[in-house]
Amino acid sequence: MHDVVILGGGPGGYATAFRAAARGLDVALVEADLVGGTCLHRGCIPSKAILYVAEMLEEVHRSEVFGLKLTYDGLDGEGLDSFRSGVITRLHKGLDFLVGKRTTFHAGRGRLVRGDDGGLGVEVTADDGSTTHVAGRHVVLATGSVARSLPGVEVDGEVVQTSDQALWFTTPPRRAVIVGAGAIGMEFASMWRPFGSEVTVVEALDRVLPLEDADCSQAVADAYRRRGIEVLTGASVAAIRVEEREASEDDDGEAAGGRVGVVDVEVEGETRSLVADLVLVATGRGPNTADVGAAELGILDERGFAMTDEYGATEVPGLWAVGDVRPTLALAHAAFAEGIVVADRIAEVDHVAPVDHVQTPRVTYCNPEVASVGLTEAQARERFGDEGVAVTRSSFRANAKGILAGSDGFVKVIHATGDVPVGAHGTTGPVLGVHIVGPHATDLIGEATLATAWEALPDELAAITHAHPTLYEAMGEAFQSAAGLPMHGH
Repeated sequence: MHDVVILGGGPGGYATAFRAAARGLDVALVEADLVGGTCLHRGCIPSKAILYVAEMLEEVHRSEVFGLKLTYDGLDGEGLDSFRSGVITRLHKGLDFLVGKRTTFHAGRGRLVRGDDGGLGVEVTADDGSTTHVAGRHVVLATGSVARSLPGVEVDGEVVQTSDQALWFTTPPRRAVIVGAGAIGMEFASMWRPFGSEVTVVEALDRVLPLEDADCSQAVADAYRRRGIEVLTGASVAAIRVEEREASEDDDGEAAGGRVGVVDVEVEGETRSLVADLVLVATGRGPNTADVGAAELGILDERGFAMTDEYGATEVPGLWAVGDVRPTLALAHAAFAEGIVVADRIAEVDHVAPVDHVQTPRVTYCNPEVASVGLTEAQARERFGDEGVAVTRSSFRANAKGILAGSDGFVKVIHATGDVPVGAHGTTGPVLGVHIVGPHATDLIGEATLATAWEALPDELAAITHAHPTLYEAMGEAFQSAAGLPMHGH
């Protein structure tokens, strides 16, 4: 009998385990695959490794701007794989060490069950077929997510792929069609384009990155088109099929032979057939709750998500859920935060606050990067009305390091309005949201998370000295403008 048994060793699972162990609880962790989950082995980390390489290649392509004469002679697939795998292995070894030190680890496929005494536990089936019952006073479901496809679309793992397969390329596709312009789809477009791939992104909604602020979506779409990436929004996919074609001149005037993917798209009243070597279905991820015993315990909604309160507790006493199995932000750091809250609640820590997902930073590692926290402009205006919201922007085109990076991005600050004279303390209400498009946006968002979470006033933030020349001084400029005291802006 353990204090806590955790089913799933991804970010949510191991974060719960580590915090519970730090609180002095006896912890068991069950994982069928490798500790680290999708994030470490099939998601965040391998994709960022490739995106880092792609970013370096982007700099090579524009090296003449710096006075350098650099050329790209092609991709060493084995070298890329070694780099990508090396990053994963290094992180996995460290994680394995911590799991072994802080938990009792059970390798095998787990299912939530009730023991003969009615208590909760996890039945673990090892690769050799043997089973072990691991009982706990508390059990945490943390089985993560799986890639979604479209109805009627067969993912063969070759021509039609999800991110699970597409991350492992050693030769980039000559032509790719990406269905879905969320974070996954947009990151893959950024990943492949520098290697010379012809990329088309298809999105059913009216803009890319539809969960982000509309100005950020527009800025990224414009940047993609300048990079030669075709972006089709408001486009519905009628069919995706694989065809065998003889080498011939296709609709684009290029030789196409062998197995190809054909995506029939309806856009602006017309039907287009897009032909590609690789079709990436990037329509999101869903909860990995099939066949884990959760349905039998009655904790799943009609979409397969675990139903919990704001602290992660289900209606079954002693049963909790964290991470992508909940209908919250499907981000690794959101899962970390949820796991910490659950562990502290189990440990009966006083004054545990639930995770505020509005104040959880959202990051997309496309080029240009996008990061945000708090409310979008549309959300703020819906909540407070047009008269209660003000917006200021600071462009990276007026920032020294932004110019060096060739950025057309910006920092956008959304704040409540005030009723005292401009320049006086408390001129405006608190910062409600910050949205960044540009180089290192995913790093710069750190300061903004403090601003929105602490409901800081623009004039308080404007008084903080920002180093020059830096990218993050664009944040200071935006806060100064929001306080009615612009430095270089107007």
